[in-house]
Amino acid sequence: MTPRPGQEATVRDADITVRVSATADPAAVRSARLGLLLRSLRDRGPRSRGRLAEETGLTRTVATGLVDELVELGLVFCEDADRRGAGRPGVQVRLVGGAVCGVGAEVNVDHLAVVAVDLAGTVIAEARRGIDGRNLPAEGVLAELADLITDALAEARTAGTTVAAITVGVAGLVDTATQRVTLAPNLGWRDIDVAEDVRHRLAATAGLLGPVPPVRVANEATLAATAELDPADADRADMVVLYGEVGLGGAIVSGGRVAMGRHGWAGEIGHLQVDPRGRRCGCGRTGCWETVVGLRALLESATDPDDPIRDPALTLEERLATLVERARLADGRTLAALDEVGTWLGTGAAVLVNALNPGTVVLSGYYAALGEWLRPAVEARLAADVLAPRAGGTRVAVSAFGPTAAVRGGALVSLEPVLSDPTVLADLPELHGGTR
Repeated sequence: MTPRPGQEATVRDADITVRVSATADPAAVRSARLGLLLRSLRDRGPRSRGRLAEETGLTRTVATGLVDELVELGLVFCEDADRRGAGRPGVQVRLVGGAVCGVGAEVNVDHLAVVAVDLAGTVIAEARRGIDGRNLPAEGVLAELADLITDALAEARTAGTTVAAITVGVAGLVDTATQRVTLAPNLGWRDIDVAEDVRHRLAATAGLLGPVPPVRVANEATLAATAELDPADADRADMVVLYGEVGLGGAIVSGGRVAMGRHGWAGEIGHLQVDPRGRRCGCGRTGCWETVVGLRALLESATDPDDPIRDPALTLEERLATLVERARLADGRTLAALDEVGTWLGTGAAVLVNALNPGTVVLSGYYAALGEWLRPAVEARLAADVLAPRAGGTRVAVSAFGPTAAVRGGALVSLEPVLSDPTVLADLPELHGGTR
């Protein structure tokens, strides 16, 4: 597709629009089209060249040339129908999933997590460690995080996978311009350069792993929302993600994109005031939503201070497994605590549904593990408190990723540079020590 002078052509798929002007840099146009095909293969699975051309609005000749370039980059391969059985298209274009991966990491009050995910969505490295973040200095927390990332990079290198980038999610406000954590109230952090600290620590092991991939930082609930996006589900193009952790993280998705706000601070819904006479929050205010729906609130309601479930050495999964077991055994105190948290969760969610009318409210983070007990209470409050009929048509969904949503979202964000411009892969081998 070549526009005449003064005209603009458009290349489309379900989720991306690439506009090509007559004055556009040909290399940039080529890179955008390569990314368009690569993203289509990731989201929709194997396709013939003709099908790719049809779905992306490219001519078959252009699509074929782009596929050949992706083959040279080691990102896709073409498979003859003879190997797939009769009746299929002549050639299927398939992702080489293990060619490149993104690394996601998460810093939360009670745990650290790291995961490496390849283009096909396969997890190639994963680790989680319980911590007592409130009583550890930032330097100690980040040292432990760097250890987990170092192990993930080593596993990626052993698998021969290129690491595109590392994205660290933090439960706090992140300045998108400076990449500094401005405030993480539950961790007690202010103005911490997480990306630079992690980069410096990883560089200390560069002799073993090779040069460090790019490191960036983001709000962990924003990353969780990225993991919850689903191009095949129209209701998730407009959604509210409630990410349960020690507090409550949140994100708003509109038109298939996570809303960042004018300065990148959007989504701090955990600090909406729901109980003016309630508890004091870690942020210093009173009655914030997270004081009644965070994991800390649930544990305080469901357990005694000396209950083994409160041991900071336990992982989040271990705590949740104990709560699930008690709920299934119909423990009265556990069920009452879950009903109370679910009711408060629905009360706050109704405010957001009245304001935004999303297609879906997603219960993510720790809420997903306990969704069997939380969702009915949330749905009941939406039915009672949302003005529009049938709760405005908003459905409540339980995340498939649960407590891993943020770290998985970080891995997906780390893959974005390759999905936007696959040609950057040619510059990455020197950065990570992997092979292609």
